[in-house]
Amino acid sequence: MERSVAFTAIPGWGMVAVGATALPAAWLASRHAFDLRWLEIWITEAVLAVSVAMVAIQNKAARSGLPWTSGPGRKVALSFAPPVAAAALLTAPLFRAHLGHTLPGTWLLLYGVGVIAGGAFSVSIVPVMGVCFMMVGAAALFLPLLGNWAMAAGFGGLHILFGIWIARRHGG
Repeated sequence: MERSVAFTAIPGWGMVAVGATALPAAWLASRHAFDLRWLEIWITEAVLAVSVAMVAIQNKAARSGLPWTSGPGRKVALSFAPPVAAAALLTAPLFRAHLGHTLPGTWLLLYGVGVIAGGAFSVSIVPVMGVCFMMVGAAALFLPLLGNWAMAAGFGGLHILFGIWIARRHGG
């Protein structure tokens, strides 16, 4: 039975918190021109965001009585992880090749792919959120000077907007 259930432990308020941490990171990073300090800020933000998201997912799953490592949760994680891992693996070679300006688009685009893939096992709004991340990522790839704005709009704004929607419709 657990294999046929959608993963509903996507934490709306946790997503809002993740989005709220991305906004100051975008502001701090905007003071740097895709240099090493810029990369350090975004890597620190990624570690913080993953930590906040994991705690929020575990808390919401515990409240619902279904472990987040259940069949649906495992499917979400296994679908979400490969595109995110690809984004992480591409970071070093792109940065070393002095293509740091392509990182916001790459990260947002691949994060969106992961959200769509994982969202196939979750509530119906999650893949829509993934498409929005992909659109912001594509814009950042074609307009690289807007990279920090795209990071703020995607990792900040989209997490906040969709987080509120999910929290209101799916219990926090």
